[in-house]
Amino acid sequence: MATGTNIRTYFEGSWHEGNVPIMRAADHGAWLGSTVFDGARYVDGVAPDLDAHCARVNRSAEALMIKPDVATDRMVEIVREGLALYPADAAVYIRPMYWATENGHLAVLPGDAETGFCICLEEVPMAPPDMTATLGTTRFRRPILESSVVNAKAGCLYPNNARMLREAVDNGYSNALVADAMGNVAETATSNIFMVRDGEVFTPIANGTFLAGITRARHISNLAADGTTVHEAVLTFDDFRKADEVFMSGNLMKVTPVTEFDGTAYQVGPVTRRVRELYWDWALSGD
Repeated sequence: MATGTNIRTYFEGSWHEGNVPIMRAADHGAWLGSTVFDGARYVDGVAPDLDAHCARVNRSAEALMIKPDVATDRMVEIVREGLALYPADAAVYIRPMYWATENGHLAVLPGDAETGFCICLEEVPMAPPDMTATLGTTRFRRPILESSVVNAKAGCLYPNNARMLREAVDNGYSNALVADAMGNVAETATSNIFMVRDGEVFTPIANGTFLAGITRARHISNLAADGTTVHEAVLTFDDFRKADEVFMSGNLMKVTPVTEFDGTAYQVGPVTRRVRELYWDWALSGD
């Protein structure tokens, strides 16, 4: 998917036009990957769950043992200042980021490192309503807390996701359905995952190997208010092969129907359509 080119960057206290340089060669974040980020969306004049995304980037920094120094409320204010620079009908991807700037040390501990901060706003259109995805398998798995910072949205995790995605694309699919360390389904290479069977909705239980996303939680809440319980469970690849519907859940596109997993075809069914309807009804309601 091509992304927009209209980028604005908040850095060192002010907004700048374009994709400005933010790191130095010896910054810990540049050479050792101590970066965290989050992603929120602005579309149709609203930024759903913006405060939750800003709060999460601060938690991610703490999990990576770097120092977050912008309060959530202030971060929301800065984002809204930047969004005011765009047309009201713009679709904007919102990325607040931290990185450690301490150089010369492998270990970065709380309070030890200076911290860099920026917010990147980029015009990225929402997917058309008829966009779907296909999923393949991959040899690469989600890591565990003892080996990686899986409790943060950390930049250092994403090269592994990129390997997953690259392998799936090379095999003719648009994304990968990914296992955790135990071999059960965790998520896709880019988003959380749901399946529907006999009218029941399921999603992998949050077991500490993947981020249970903000948009995932919103779908679960919306479905509950609509009278549908989502079962968080241990799910296998065979469970997905037996599903009636499958859809991806992520902040960038919110709901993406899946039409195939590894040769098993699905229809874009009524539950998937209802989840999308519920999300946008909530988002545009101002609640």
